[in-house]
Amino acid sequence: MLDPLHFDAHADTYDRARPPYPAALWKRLHDDGLLRRGTRVLDLGAGTGLATGPMLQAGASVTAIEPGPALAAHLHRRWPKATIHIDRAETAPLPPAAFDLAVAATAVHWFDLDVVLPRLHRCLVPGGHFAVWRNAYGDPAADLTPFRQRVAAITARRDDQSPRRPGEFDTGVWIDRLTSSGHFATTRIEQFSWTIELSAEQIHDLFTTFSNWNAAEVDEAAQAVNDLGGNVVEHYVTPLIILERAATDDDSQQTAEMPSN
Repeated sequence: MLDPLHFDAHADTYDRARPPYPAALWKRLHDDGLLRRGTRVLDLGAGTGLATGPMLQAGASVTAIEPGPALAAHLHRRWPKATIHIDRAETAPLPPAAFDLAVAATAVHWFDLDVVLPRLHRCLVPGGHFAVWRNAYGDPAADLTPFRQRVAAITARRDDQSPRRPGEFDTGVWIDRLTSSGHFATTRIEQFSWTIELSAEQIHDLFTTFSNWNAAEVDEAAQAVNDLGGNVVEHYVTPLIILERAATDDDSQQTAEMPSN
């Protein structure tokens, strides 16, 4: 059984190892009018702030929800302007109609969506949005590199009997899960491809943060980089799903009760 607090036990490694989200994603959120100065953002599963930071730099106010205390400590040191709750998306205090945008960056797969989606619907303003994305560490459309061949050989030896969850590229499945309750409707689906060069040490750190990789497998992946010259170019993908909060009969009353700026 995968443990969502696996990351908290590796908070220092996670903080230095996880690569940033691509600039094209932030441009998309800006161009669609979802992330501007003054936008009130709810960042769910914020980790050490890979999404929190760029949103604050864009002029948004950010409330970050992170269940791991060690991760939250990194987040606070790096982005002290964020309001941080050490809590889960299912239980954190979420005032009604308090946010314009909610985001789940490499986090939605840990949520109980039956609980979280109604809570997000309530805490977003009418016309608010929910943006869901994650970095996928591997691009199936890219040519298979020698390093990726070695990674495939490592994972092929596993005898994993745990139930399969939707993966990084199961976008259609995620859309069904995010919209089936009727709280949200999809407005945009997009995918960003990018590359990054990583050393053996960086690969070791990054793969250590993967909750389904054990220490021996991580060592083997890092050794593969050394065998291939000490650096590898990785091809990654960031799928993005943008959803709009569905209108309800209560929205007119909710809008009337909202304080004016």
